[in-house]
Amino acid sequence: MGTALVYHEDMTATRLLWDDPECEIERPERLTAALDRLRQRGLEQRCLRLSAREASKEELGLVHSPEYVSLVRKTQVLGEEELQALSRQFDAIYFHPSTFHCARLAAGAGLQLVDAVLTGTVQNGLALVRPPGHHSQRAAANGFCVFNNVAIAAAHAKQKHGLHRILIVDWDVHHGQGIQYLFEDDPSVLYFSWHRYEHGRFWPFLRESDADAVGRGQGLGFTVNLPWNQVGMGNADYMAAFLHLLLPLAFESQQDLTQPSGTLRGKCRPRQSASPTSHSCCRCWPAAGSAPCWSALESIQSARAAQAPYWKSLQLQDATPVPTSPSTHSPEGRPPPLLPGGPMCKAAAPAPAPAPAPSSFLDQPCLCPAPSVRTTVALTAPDTTLVLPPDVIQQEGSALREETEAWARPHKSLAREEALTALGKLLYLLDGMLDGQVNSGIAATPASAAAATLDVAIQRGLSHGAQRLLCVALGQLDRPPDLAHDGRTLWLNIGGKEAAALSMFHVSTPLPVMTGGFLSCILGLVLPLAYGFQPDLVLVALGPGHGLQGPHAALLSAMLRGLAGGRVLALLEEDSTPQLAGILARVLHGEAPPSLGPSSMASPEDVQALMYLRGQLEPQWKMLQVGAFTPQK
Repeated sequence: MGTALVYHEDMTATRLLWDDPECEIERPERLTAALDRLRQRGLEQRCLRLSAREASKEELGLVHSPEYVSLVRKTQVLGEEELQALSRQFDAIYFHPSTFHCARLAAGAGLQLVDAVLTGTVQNGLALVRPPGHHSQRAAANGFCVFNNVAIAAAHAKQKHGLHRILIVDWDVHHGQGIQYLFEDDPSVLYFSWHRYEHGRFWPFLRESDADAVGRGQGLGFTVNLPWNQVGMGNADYMAAFLHLLLPLAFESQQDLTQPSGTLRGKCRPRQSASPTSHSCCRCWPAAGSAPCWSALESIQSARAAQAPYWKSLQLQDATPVPTSPSTHSPEGRPPPLLPGGPMCKAAAPAPAPAPAPSSFLDQPCLCPAPSVRTTVALTAPDTTLVLPPDVIQQEGSALREETEAWARPHKSLAREEALTALGKLLYLLDGMLDGQVNSGIAATPASAAAATLDVAIQRGLSHGAQRLLCVALGQLDRPPDLAHDGRTLWLNIGGKEAAALSMFHVSTPLPVMTGGFLSCILGLVLPLAYGFQPDLVLVALGPGHGLQGPHAALLSAMLRGLAGGRVLALLEEDSTPQLAGILARVLHGEAPPSLGPSSMASPEDVQALMYLRGQLEPQWKMLQVGAFTPQK
């Protein structure tokens, strides 16, 4: 399965026929510019192209009144003066003789995409549509929007495909009040919108765009508004919102389908690096040490507080931390150094900032060309029982014998032949990842040599181009004693004996005993630290006694794929390889991880360990500070 791209050139037909400064920005070029950029970046040809169809009268009627649909239909035969008079009856809208046809195509494109995804034709997709939809209401056009495309698609997914949980993420400068009105009492649709608000001084100037608008009736808690009250929100602000609000709710709700609404994001491009061999992180993510600004923290915490009565995942912040232990300081007995502070938001402006020129970083030469092989599995011997996706390969190559022996020499556990063989394959795979030939991989090692192999992988990565390396070690794996405390490596051990922050770059926590605790640990600790650190290589090591089930290991690996341009290397024990390698290969290749099963709450012990570590690390890691932030009154 791949990615679908749904489009129809007829959607460029509508245009403003009279002078109206408010509406003149809604023009065909908004659509053709996005398509041109996809073509320039070579993305269109990588998608399954689908031509949009018109939505039927019955499909439009899933969310719109018959009278309103009939009204829009009549615009096909109206003259310019009549169209202008009708347009004045609505807020920020214009009609054209082709509006009905274009709006039906826009709605139909979303329906086609839902059908393609839910029937398994594609894994995901993008619909390029015009006119937009998220402001449109049951019986009214609004804000350039005629038919509510995303709402129609969600209702269609429920009616035709029997879905019971749908997440709509509305990423747009304006609040999509139309979607909110249509689903505010519906607990089957979780609507999440982040938007410029400025305390109600930005269009659409609605009180119900604020954080305390949480739905009504049975839908209480299923409307989530994150209002930005200052302009200038950056990547760190959005990442904080992802980690501390959107993802916890998405996992707790366990949605069947995600419907994005609003602005199309461009292809990730890597940050320029001083080292020509290093593969630095994508510019879409915050730089290492960056932090959300004060206004963003205030907005996120206000939204968390408004939603906390309805979502257990947002109630952990009220837990009481355990007393500080001596192990929370650095080995020298001094507090660890602080990360640099984050950016300040710009002052609020009376009008929206003009759209930027084509982003300079999108035009930069790519330091991380697309690898020829996305995912590789390096086993000591081919496993005929291993089922892999068609384009995931089992690696046959190995590093030179002399080189492998040189790396193995300091470690007694690597002296055995089987350990040397596994190490040679690991080194070969790791070099391919660091050279940009392979994106992600899985390597096996004997259990007795797991710690030594991981040590070699870390040292090899740091000496061959990785500027910052994240190691997530699960099970009985201690941090290598000779690993420098220079900030180039972030060591996170899940499965340690106790919760401890020996330094800001050396963190250990017991393996959570409940699924809810595992999710809380990933979302509330691992990912904030990882995105604050911004590695350019990620190692996930499942060592002896790691205790993770396949779906949990898959989810962890999938969540870490957003880092380092997807350069994730999973290191497994040979005994567990037949069970785990197939699952991990699929998620590293881009497939969704399997379900974790029924939702469960974190145990009191899991909550206590998490809050203790967050309390210790918040002063050093700004991405952790949302839970501790107290809005000013």
